[in-house]
Amino acid sequence: MDFSKIREFLSFKRKKISVYAFYGPSGTGKSHHAKIVAEMVKTNVMIDDGLLIKDERIIAGKSAKLELSYMGAVRAALFDDKEHRDNVAKAIRSHHIKSILILGTSEKMILKITSRLQLPNPTRFIKITDIATPEEIEEAKRNRQIEGKHVIPVRSHEIKSNHYSKIFLDSIKVAFGKKKLFAKILSLLKIDIPIIGEDIELAKEAGTSEVEKSIVRPVFSVMERKFISHAALVRMALKYTAQFNSEIRIKKLSIKNGNSGYKLTLTVDFPIGEQLAEVTKNAKDFIVKMIETESKVLIEEFFIVVDKLVQPKRAS
Repeated sequence: MDFSKIREFLSFKRKKISVYAFYGPSGTGKSHHAKIVAEMVKTNVMIDDGLLIKDERIIAGKSAKLELSYMGAVRAALFDDKEHRDNVAKAIRSHHIKSILILGTSEKMILKITSRLQLPNPTRFIKITDIATPEEIEEAKRNRQIEGKHVIPVRSHEIKSNHYSKIFLDSIKVAFGKKKLFAKILSLLKIDIPIIGEDIELAKEAGTSEVEKSIVRPVFSVMERKFISHAALVRMALKYTAQFNSEIRIKKLSIKNGNSGYKLTLTVDFPIGEQLAEVTKNAKDFIVKMIETESKVLIEEFFIVVDKLVQPKRAS
């Protein structure tokens, strides 16, 4: 067998594939924003955590999120196993893929993946900070560190219908405006020429696109439950309720242990004059976020029960 011809053929195939890289630290929201980046570089194929994904469907590979340990997940994401990487490399060729987006925690990691999958080096490296706001990155970190939630950029039925179902939590549908995406592309590419006429109309009429993603909790991310005293939780709940609105009068706070965190019910008197449903939701979100950030424990449930409405002090 003439192996030189085989190598030449594979080399030719590699040259035909355009590779793009999307990278950033673990837990900063890469998988959540992957579809936006894929749209930017005009591809419908990506590699994320050991999976080859096309049009939000898994077509090859195995997810690192099924591994029992963190290091096992790292090895799966890097295609350490020969059978795993050969399976994905073969699928890339058999599906005649012309362009692909690779997600990773660093440029070095992505270069290692391209080498193992016999792909050319990326022609463009895009950072998570180019795409996500600091607030979005912080929220992604909180979801990862406190709740152990990860995103797989595929439709939920892909996860629920096979062996990934054991780690499935929920699905989300995200609609993003293509006009906004158009502006992000221009910013990323540093295009500062004026956009006039037909281009403006195309941007205005682009509409929106809806993308479904799956939320999972990997086996390796289910850590031992962290404990904190109920007294400490009471102290934090009082502090952050007062920070949100000093005129909320706390009457009772119930705390119960959950499976992996705590369940809180706060009974209050609320000042008149605000949209009750909206302000109680904002209060809940703020208090839970602040308690979880300070204590590093999970608040599984948090209910605010309004006992009665009272006149605010400033109005008396």
